[in-house]
Amino acid sequence: MSVFSTYLQLGFHHIFNLRAYDHLVFLLALCAPYVLRDWRRVVALVTSFTVGHSVTLALATLDVVQYSPQLIEVLIPVTIVLTCLLNLVRAGRPETRPSESRTPEPILLTLPNLLAAIFGLIHGLGFSSYLRELLGRQSRPMLELLSFNVGVELGQLLIVGLILLLGFGLLRGLRVARRDWLLVTTGAALGIALTLLLG
Repeated sequence: MSVFSTYLQLGFHHIFNLRAYDHLVFLLALCAPYVLRDWRRVVALVTSFTVGHSVTLALATLDVVQYSPQLIEVLIPVTIVLTCLLNLVRAGRPETRPSESRTPEPILLTLPNLLAAIFGLIHGLGFSSYLRELLGRQSRPMLELLSFNVGVELGQLLIVGLILLLGFGLLRGLRVARRDWLLVTTGAALGIALTLLLG
């Protein structure tokens, strides 16, 4: 098996894994406001998060930046809490129908994407400890970094795809209100994040 495919699988399994539940909960909170028809926005959102965590993952793995693992363990649930609070603010606003919107909203240059990229910087430092253990003493593991990040991105896209499909089934099949879906998923993510912070 090639180095690229090996680290691609490691990145995929690292994120698509219950042991990475803090990152999974963040993705749940990140996607909670969206439904299946918003998939382009969700892909842009997740990719923004990947860009953010790729930067700090590379810098930390190459020993360009130093950080406190204990601080990162606190900051990761903080990113979840902030995302959940933004969701709750969004839930309190009246929903605008597409016909009522005069101009289409941008997909790439948005505040949610910017926040996802900023929060990704924190999560990237969380990924780096795991990757550094895998790499050992390699000084310039560029191929491994690239393939690991691609694997993480593929894992994230699969996770958010499953979240969107679950939401679609509940919203269409069981006629759950979109606001209720947002509140329940956000509440669950917020509860786990607060448990992480206080634990």
